[in-house]
Amino acid sequence: MYFRDRWISYIKELQDTICTALEKADGKAVFATDEWEREGGGGGRTRVIVDGNVIEKGGVNTSVVWGTVNDAMRTQLKLEGANWFACGLSLVIHPVNPYVPTTHANWRYFELYDETGMVTDRWFGGGSDLTPYYLFSADARHFHSTFRDAMDPFGEERYPAYKCWCDEYFVNKHRGDEMRGIGGVFYDHLRPVDNDDADAERLLAFQQANGNAFLPAYLPIVSKRKDIPYGEREVEWQEIRRGRYVEFNLIHDRGTLFGLKTGGRTESILMSLPPRARWGYNYQPAEGSPEAELLEACRHPRDWV
Repeated sequence: MYFRDRWISYIKELQDTICTALEKADGKAVFATDEWEREGGGGGRTRVIVDGNVIEKGGVNTSVVWGTVNDAMRTQLKLEGANWFACGLSLVIHPVNPYVPTTHANWRYFELYDETGMVTDRWFGGGSDLTPYYLFSADARHFHSTFRDAMDPFGEERYPAYKCWCDEYFVNKHRGDEMRGIGGVFYDHLRPVDNDDADAERLLAFQQANGNAFLPAYLPIVSKRKDIPYGEREVEWQEIRRGRYVEFNLIHDRGTLFGLKTGGRTESILMSLPPRARWGYNYQPAEGSPEAELLEACRHPRDWV
């Protein structure tokens, strides 16, 4: 219990830190807080910000939930055990200005128990990715480099592996393997070797380093792009790309599926969706346009660092 309690404490502190920084960056809107309880065990704190100077809609949510492994979880999620526990933070920020990218992040910890209450399995997962509407290579390099620098002390092999994992995961396969953005890092099922406590401590430190890297990775990009003038063309493209974001979250995202399969809170799960999106029939950006440049980057992952 002590180990997971430390993770719960960190996640709640991180939520407060991120929300305070985002409110300062926005300069107008503030987060509304919704405390909720889950039927079956646990609850969470949903914090949502809307109609700001910089953020059109965003959410930074924490949850601490537990329950019995049911048949749906065994079939759909391949979980084996009697009971489970999960705690994490998930955030999505949809900006007003199309030149500011949308971003997503999630850091989570999971435990499985047998009938006696003994921990039979435990793992960390998480990551963060960037979904721009217009491509700035400097922004992509900054975002990726910040997470690489956070990971390198735990093994220089981690960033390249988790960058590739991200490129392969956040993909609308029904769109011809089109990524929803320009990636970031993604990892799952990071287990302590032989359930060793020392290795679990290293994974905890690794997870915290990634959580702490989010604000330095994202806020400088916001500051640089939030005042660029834009018009109807840019908003239309932003809404088209937001449509791709919706498609991924509702069709492919495992976190969404896990929440719905375990009786999660629908409002919090679907908080990730943008306030407005658009689906034009067979829309194709003009060749050589900035929109086409972004689409090319989504179709062909690059080594940004």
